[in-house]
Amino acid sequence: MGFFRTALLLSAMTALFGIIGLMIGGGMGMAIALGLAVVMNLWAYWNSDKMVLKAFSAQLVDPTTATGMLKTYADDIISMAKAAHMPVPAIYVIPDKAPNAFATGRDPEHAAVAATHGLLQSLTREEIRAVMAHELAHIKNRDTLIMTVTATLAGAISSLANFAMFFGGSQSDEDGPPNFIVMLLMSILAPMAAMIVQMAISRSREYEADRVGAMIAGDAASLADALHKIDDLAHRRVNHRAEAHPAAAHMFIINPLSGKGMDNLFSTHPATENRVRALMEIAGRMGTGRPGRGSKTGSGLPQID
Repeated sequence: MGFFRTALLLSAMTALFGIIGLMIGGGMGMAIALGLAVVMNLWAYWNSDKMVLKAFSAQLVDPTTATGMLKTYADDIISMAKAAHMPVPAIYVIPDKAPNAFATGRDPEHAAVAATHGLLQSLTREEIRAVMAHELAHIKNRDTLIMTVTATLAGAISSLANFAMFFGGSQSDEDGPPNFIVMLLMSILAPMAAMIVQMAISRSREYEADRVGAMIAGDAASLADALHKIDDLAHRRVNHRAEAHPAAAHMFIINPLSGKGMDNLFSTHPATENRVRALMEIAGRMGTGRPGRGSKTGSGLPQID
């Protein structure tokens, strides 16, 4: 999906927000709702990175003092960022056994990447590099801002739809009381529509980040292998912080939530098999094949109980 289609979907979500405001309070309600959307997005623009890093208890890594695997992890991110001609992001680790990673920040100059201890302990160096190249791709593509805006709007739409359900719409006296059925449907369908738009944007961004990340790392096959490993381990190791903050699930390279049986329509990520297939096609075009495996990681990190 290109930037034009993403902008179109974001516009649709903003319009949905305004329509709910119109139903609640007429023209004034729509104006207030759209104004609220602007305020919320401005707040998210300046504070989203701090909020998500705090929510996941992320710990800053200082490349000048780090040792062991943390040093290797930081050095690889720095070298890839410089090779990709982009600012070096702040580097964090998350004290969680479930392997995963994400990027956040309003722009490449104010960005951060974070990997869990589980990721650094479970993957090879090549696989970790490829995963973090994927996260650098999100920053380079400015996906972190786009996904923050969609998450904020989706949450606001859900709240506003519930407000409409409880307080009814704007109608004149001759129109009679607000239609309860209409409001009930609005409270159900509006958040669902917002969620579908959010998921559509998120899934398209993952494919593009896989492609660009493979270019940054120069290794599509290792990213494919990493996705397989993370997907498998994520279903066996519960990410308790992600479960407590499900609205941030779309930020991770693989869905960190443990829910099973969810229809693909409502998945924040494309099917791992499809991503791997696309990456192996890229690997074939790059002529890289599958590089030799490095040593297992895990040194330099405390074990997590």
